[in-house]
Order: sequence, then C-alpha cells, then structure tokens
Amino acid sequence: MTPLRAPRRPGAASVGVALLLSCTALTVPFAAAAQDGTDYEKIGTVYLEGADDDATSIVAGAESSGTKMETDVLDSSASVSVVTQAEIEKRNAENLQDILAYTSGVTVDEWGADDRYDAYRIRGFDQLSMGTFRDGLPVRGFGWTFSRSEPYAFDRVEVLKGSNSALFGLNAPGGLVNQITKRPKPFKFGEIYTRVGPEHSEIGFDFGDKLDDAGVWSYRVTGKVQDSAYSYDYSNDDRAYLGLALSYRPSAATELTFLLNHNKRQGVPGTGFPEGAGLDIDTFLGEPDFNRVDTEETNVGLAFSHNFGNGLTFRSNARYALFDMTYEQVYGAQIDSTANRSSFAVYSDSEQFAWDNQLQYDASFGTVDSRTLLGLEYSYIKVDEEALYGTADPIDIYDIAYCGRSCVTLGDYIDWEPEQTTKSVYLQEELTIADRWIATFGARYDDVDISVYYPGSDTTAEKQYHSVTGRAGLTYMFSDTLSIYGNYSESFEPNVWDLTEDAKEGTQYEVGVKYRPEGMNALFTAAVFDLTQTNVNTYVSPTVQRQIGEIGVRGLEVEAKMAMNERSNVTFAYAYWDAEIREDGVVGNEGNRPARVPEHIASIWADYTIPGAGRRGDITLGGGIRYVGMTYGDDANTVEVPSYTLVDAAISYALAENMDLSLNVSNVFDREYVTTNYYGTEYYGDGRTISAALKYSW
Repeated sequence: MTPLRAPRRPGAASVGVALLLSCTALTVPFAAAAQDGTDYEKIGTVYLEGADDDATSIVAGAESSGTKMETDVLDSSASVSVVTQAEIEKRNAENLQDILAYTSGVTVDEWGADDRYDAYRIRGFDQLSMGTFRDGLPVRGFGWTFSRSEPYAFDRVEVLKGSNSALFGLNAPGGLVNQITKRPKPFKFGEIYTRVGPEHSEIGFDFGDKLDDAGVWSYRVTGKVQDSAYSYDYSNDDRAYLGLALSYRPSAATELTFLLNHNKRQGVPGTGFPEGAGLDIDTFLGEPDFNRVDTEETNVGLAFSHNFGNGLTFRSNARYALFDMTYEQVYGAQIDSTANRSSFAVYSDSEQFAWDNQLQYDASFGTVDSRTLLGLEYSYIKVDEEALYGTADPIDIYDIAYCGRSCVTLGDYIDWEPEQTTKSVYLQEELTIADRWIATFGARYDDVDISVYYPGSDTTAEKQYHSVTGRAGLTYMFSDTLSIYGNYSESFEPNVWDLTEDAKEGTQYEVGVKYRPEGMNALFTAAVFDLTQTNVNTYVSPTVQRQIGEIGVRGLEVEAKMAMNERSNVTFAYAYWDAEIREDGVVGNEGNRPARVPEHIASIWADYTIPGAGRRGDITLGGGIRYVGMTYGDDANTVEVPSYTLVDAAISYALAENMDLSLNVSNVFDREYVTTNYYGTEYYGDGRTISAALKYSW
C-alpha cells in the first residue's frame, strides 16, 4: 500500500556476500524485588533468580525470532535487533514507527504525516503488508484493511532482518517485526501514569500479581486511554486499549497463558501538499467532516508450553482476531483553485486466525549438541472490503473554505472479499560442535489457497501456491565474547492484487560479527548482506501497478547498544544501502535507485543519570539524532527528496523513590522536512511534539 495516492484497481483475475550486524545485546541481571522479597529473572516464560531485564535495560541477552527458540544473541546466525520495554519508554514511542526509529537497517515515516498504518522498510524493502507479527504469529491484511499497533501493549519488539520464510512463511524479503505482548509475572508489580501535552492527554496503567501463595496462577492488566491530536490541523489520535492476561504454571515444566486485548482508535489519514505550494505544514487540505480512520480490533490468544523431560518440549501458540475499519478521506488539492480534489472511502472488516505448534528436541552426542524443531502452522484470513472512489469540490489552498460532506461524491471502485488459507510444516536443525561451531539449517513447505469473491459481478478468482523455502547458517565462536556467522535464506510472498502474476521471491546472503565485551552490558554488531527480490510489483503511475522484475539491495549495517553502567546508555545505528532496479517493466528504469530507499541512514541516542543528592532525586538527561539520506520520489529518479536530520530529547526527574516526572520532545527544532514527493505531491514529517508524564510504580 502506498499512502495518500489514487488507489489502483486489481486486474480481472486479481485479487552478496554479507557481514552480519544484529541489534541484540547482553543483559546483566538487575534486581527486581518482588513483594515477598524474592528476586526473579525471566528466561523465555520461566522466571529464575535474577531480574526483569526488558523493563530495566535497553539491551537484551536473548531473542527468539531468529530460530523460533530462545537463543543467546551471540549464537544466532541471524540478524535480530531487540527494542526492550525500557527503551520504548525512554523515547516515549507513540507508535510502532517510533519504536523502530533508532534501529539499524530500518526506515520509518517515509510518507510523513500519513497516519493510517505502521509503515516501515527493512533493508530497503516495504514490509507493511507482510512484515508484522505478534507473538510469533502473522498480523495480516488485504487492500487497505490493516491495523495499527499500540506500543504500550508490548514487553519488547524484535526485528528479524532478511528473508525468513523458512521459519515464518509468507513474508516480504526485508524481514519482519515481532511484537511480544506483555504477560503475567509471578510477583507483584505495577505502574500508573498520566501524560499531557499540547492537544494531548493520556492515562495508563500496567499491573499484576500472583493469585495464590504458590504462584500457580498470576495475572496482568494493561490499559490506556488517550485523547490527542497530531501536529497538523483537523487531526486526532484518540485511543483506548485494554489487555488482560492470565497464566497458569502448575510446575516448572508447564505454562498456559490466556491473552485478551481490545484496541480502539479514532484517527485520521494524513495529508500531502502540491509541490511548490509553500504552505504552512499544519495546513489541512481535505474535508474535516470526511476525514477519519477509525478502527476497532479484538484479539484472543493462548500460549502453551510443556517440557516432557529428556530434552522434549511442546509449544502451542494461537490467536483469533476481529477487526473493523471506517476510512474516509479527501485529498489531492491543487494550486489551481478550479481543480477537483479526490475522495476515497473504505468500509471493511476482517477475521483472522493463526495457530503455530512446535515440538523441540534437545540432545547431546559426545561433543555435539543438537536442537531440532518441528513445526505445524495454520493461518486463515478473510476480509470484506468495499472501497469507493470519487471527487470533491475544489478549494483555494491559500484561502480555504471547507464545503463539508455534501461536496463529496463517491462511486463504486472495489468491492471484494479476499480469503487466504495457509497450511505449513517446517523443520529446523541446530548443531553445536565442540562449543565453537553452530550450524543451523531448515526448510518450510507452505500450501496457500487464495480466493477473491466480487459481489458486484458474483465472480470468484482463485489460485493455489505451493512453496518450499530454505535457510542455512553457520556461527563460529572465537570466544565467549566474539562470534562471526554467515547465512543464506529465502522468502516467498503471493501477489494477492493480481492472481495471474507469479509470487514474489527473495534470496539473501549475509555474513556478520557480534561482540559482547566481558564485564560490560553491551553488544556491538556489524553486517553486510546481498538481498534480492524477483517478480516485484511497483507503481508506474498513480493508478497503475505492474510486476517489474528484480530489485537488489547490497548493504552494510552497524549497531551498538550499551548500558555502560547504571547511569548511562548509548544506542548507535548506521546502514548503507546500495539499492538498484535490476529488471523493470518501464524502459529506462533499469539501474536506477528504487523510490524512497535512501543510501545512508544513521541514528544515535544517549542518556545519562545524575545521581540524587540530599533531597534532590536522580535526574536523567537524554537525546537522540536521526539522519535519513537523500531519496528519489519515483523509480525513474526524476524527483530528488533532500536528506534530513532530526533531534529528539528527554529529561526525567525522580520526585520520590517510586515516582518520576519526565519530559519528551520530538523534532526539537521543529524542522520542516519532506519525506517523499509522489507524482507532484509532497509529504512532510511531523513537527515538534512535546509531552510531560508523571508515573508512579511499585
């Protein structure tokens, strides 16, 4: 999906060598005092003596997205970046794009003030439709029917980079984002906070405890209500979120967790400006009465695990989701005050279910340790979507007089009901030889049935895909603190918009190094990769899309996450992307750079705590810089979009032992910057936002 453009109609049958840098890190245990005086550390879903690292540190010692098994970050032959709850809170991330903004190899906000979706790129590839996962299960959508995430719902977010269909099935080649939902802990904890700012008020809470002395049952309740607006006129970002979780742990070998969450949002589509209009970026050129993206989503899930002993473990993870969307928008105002604007609306709902079952067997044979993973996965999604397209009366963009809903005319555009069922089996083997060599290889088979029903014509288009994808990786541990690895991986993505076209396929070669210095809570990583996707779809005009052939991205990524001591933290990320259209359906575009893919991106965030003295509490000062290099607005490379640099800042003060007052400022200098130029329409990023929060925790 490309934001804020004239939508396009599907066809009649539609519907190099690499040096890896991953972004995970060592976690030094910190004490997390429980109500009964016992300290715990969470490893996977089992709490042992230690600490709750995701809530206290910006660095994580393990990840599960690289292998679908809990794995030390130095051992994994995949590039995985982890953004912990502590980092999310330090930067006051208000959406998924904010969470990812300081992650190596990821770009966000390429459509500026488009506030409909969680749009992002990994390694140069758009991941909106096939890149978002929750608790290891896909979060799908079709057409314009996609949900947005609530950051307060998650303990951490893991970013797996590169082709990975051998583990996760249907996926775009850049990678995926796996959001880990907050779950119960076997001790008492909690927080309540309020946040205010210009046109922003918010209150939230997150608490839990064990329900019995033995800690067999435990619960967690997470909630948030927000009444807010974006920086431009006639915008709103109102939210209500509630998450409930209940865990049953009758023994150290068994755990069952039930998850229920409801996410309601009242938002807006966003806005763009005619090139060269010279308007204040807070100006709104749509219609206030026909301007909303209202969504409501309910998820019900469960996660079960049981260790049978003798190295055999079974895990089952399932989620059922219902989603409803009402989307109305007027866009396309011109400098010519007599030119009609465009109108667009979507009224849709979706139902989806995903279920992943895993059997893991761990064994040792002399100097060889083995971990075998066998998985069976089933997923289903059905969308009922009616999209309407039309016109709206012109306006004088320099002397605006809105005309209301009465000036909006809509006609039939797309009325379709896409449905997709996927049945999959995957197998992965990991061999650790003499505690030095770690070989990982696996394969997955996906059987995908897609049908699209068109109520208007009472016709159905159908297609079945059969795909086998593989991956192989090798890690060498030079020492307990230094490892290098290489991998080969593949991806597979059906072309739902046009079932007559071939599926998109991706391949990646990657090599990397990871260094975790002894005695320091940090991880330094670097990677080079060669990533290719064939049968790529792209827009060749605002309303026409076609498969153009092949796009390749060769790149370098560097990342560091350092909790240097209890007072200071530093995060650094840099990526270089050598991106090229290698085959194209439009003469003259071969050899060009793909639209909206920068050559360089970089970021750094640092914070330092000044210890309290006497009656004065701790003071924490933080700040970050984000750089996005020059891009092109089109594949023909005729429109250049300048690079930009943004500055963020944060300060917090400990009013009491368990009470903190904080201030966050995004885009400190209120810089006006264009994120892309799409067929003569410029999209600007958000202006400066300021908010203050008061939080009490226990």
